[in-house]
Amino acid sequence: MSIEFQNQASLRALNTFAMDVRARYYTELRALSDLPELLASAPFVQGPVLWLGGGSNILFCGDFPGLVVRVCLSGSRRLQTLDQHVLVEAAAGENWRQWVEYTLQQGWYGLENLSLIPGTVGACPVQNIGAYGVEVKDWISEVVCADLQQDGRQRVFSNSECQFAYRDSLFKHQDAGRYLVTAVRFKLARSPCLKTDYGDIRAELQRMNVGPEPSPLDVSHAVSQIRRNKLPDPQQLGNAGSFFKNPLLPNALAQSLQAQHPGLPCYPAGPDCSKLAAGWLIEQSGFKGYRINDAGVHERQALVLVNHGQATGAEIRDLSRQIQAAVQQRYGVTLETEPLMI
Repeated sequence: MSIEFQNQASLRALNTFAMDVRARYYTELRALSDLPELLASAPFVQGPVLWLGGGSNILFCGDFPGLVVRVCLSGSRRLQTLDQHVLVEAAAGENWRQWVEYTLQQGWYGLENLSLIPGTVGACPVQNIGAYGVEVKDWISEVVCADLQQDGRQRVFSNSECQFAYRDSLFKHQDAGRYLVTAVRFKLARSPCLKTDYGDIRAELQRMNVGPEPSPLDVSHAVSQIRRNKLPDPQQLGNAGSFFKNPLLPNALAQSLQAQHPGLPCYPAGPDCSKLAAGWLIEQSGFKGYRINDAGVHERQALVLVNHGQATGAEIRDLSRQIQAAVQQRYGVTLETEPLMI
């Protein structure tokens, strides 16, 4: 038997909020050849089952009553080299930060604006991660999955079949939980195609004394430094990055809110909608640096909820609801949370 289960396993080191919770059963999937055995096991059949990657987009509000499976599939390969692009594949358990660094070292470009985002490759299409004007959907060719309702049979989704949207995808809605992402195929550029007009990238490049023609590696370093300056290190202060999505509103409503509240940041998000800055809404509602017991809002970035040491998941969840209610009352805007709350 290659699959081994732990009973009452601590998950504290496996979630970036550092919640001290336990799973009734815990195991790790390190090879796809072990998947049939796992699917047939008593802990899996009994359920419930939670698939875990880097634990950077989850809030445990208590012990998990079933099986937690950490996806540890590893490896990468180049599939095809084209004139302008290269098709490459990374396994779901690969560390996202390290994967981005590796692609840049190989001269494969496009992911530099997504540098230093925590988590694993397998989570990136589910959430359609994005930062600094780039979404991962822009560079995904296909997503390789195991169909858990068909004994783990492989299913490959094209980019269009994934139904990508802002922090959203097919895998969060239709047949949610049916497909386990096992690998992601990227179509990356062989020549630089930089996006430096978003946020503080240009200013950071100037602070780095980079010339007028930055390299993708320069942009990666700039994005990484901006993230370090704005976001707390989970190793030092428990958090899951941005806790709320930036709300999308029809253009007319967004413009009305801007007229009522000068200074409200608003960005185009398509022909008919605009994206508001959730952090600004939270800060203006008085929550930046707010703290109740050990549950708090980060002092430099109001989008980030933090565990100052001994906060419970329920306390973080209650704080998020308090923030949602305040923003709704003041601005009439509903904030959606990003992390999965269990």
